[in-house]
Amino acid sequence: QVRLEESGGGLVQTGGSLGLSCAASGRTLIIDVMGWFRQAPGKEREFVASIKWSSRTPYYSDSAKGRFTISRDSAKNTVYLQMNSLKPEDTAVYYCALDPSGTLGYTSPRRFASWGQGTQVTISS
Repeated sequence: QVRLEESGGGLVQTGGSLGLSCAASGRTLIIDVMGWFRQAPGKEREFVASIKWSSRTPYYSDSAKGRFTISRDSAKNTVYLQMNSLKPEDTAVYYCALDPSGTLGYTSPRRFASWGQGTQVTISS
């Protein structure tokens, strides 16, 4: 079992930046693909980005491309999401999760397991 804990959410103005972290503990040897999702009130959980742990290869949603950067620190078992040029529509609870399949490119939340508790990101206009 892998336990995930997000941190770094907060309130920023439109155009600002925010960095999120997700620390993994437990059976971290099974980590191969980690992802970030978000869920706004009344909306479905949406894929944001994922990363292949071994190669650091990223994969982004169209809304994240060019603005967000996913990275990882294997020594700290931590995945990061740097978000720039933030927009009000980025407001959501952001979650990290583990894809046990180890295959980069899946975007359905059903593919992911070991979810964190989420961190709130609010962008003011």
